[in-house]
Amino acid sequence: MAKMHSRAKGKSGSTRPPVLKPPEWYNRTPEWVTDKIIELAKAGQPPSMIGLILRDQYGVPLIKAVLGKSITEVMSENGLSPTMPEDLTNLIKKAVLVRKHLEENPKDLHSKKGLQETEAKIQRLSRYYKKRGVLPSDWKYQPERAAILIR
Repeated sequence: MAKMHSRAKGKSGSTRPPVLKPPEWYNRTPEWVTDKIIELAKAGQPPSMIGLILRDQYGVPLIKAVLGKSITEVMSENGLSPTMPEDLTNLIKKAVLVRKHLEENPKDLHSKKGLQETEAKIQRLSRYYKKRGVLPSDWKYQPERAAILIR
């Protein structure tokens, strides 16, 4: 009989460096990295994509090690921060797409359950951001208006 529930969970993913300092081989200045973040943010890239572009195309290892602050902190200092956190925006986009799917396929119970779980995540995340002061205290997720919010 097959193992149903394995206790051992894999350790996937890379390990962060123990000390936040740029590696010896890294030769770009913090000003160059800041300018590139601003340039990419003005082009409409979200913070996660900016990090991927800097890593993959320009060889910037870890932004926090180079600048001492995160990409979103650099963006907010320059007035380019998004109105809503990226993870919350992505969850709302997902919920809008699932709602659209459910309008066409009302008997899809798996998607209905997925929508309920996604909207529960949105509620939990919004509660967290309200406590931290990232979202206004009167912000409320409204599925009817969510499609308009995302555009």
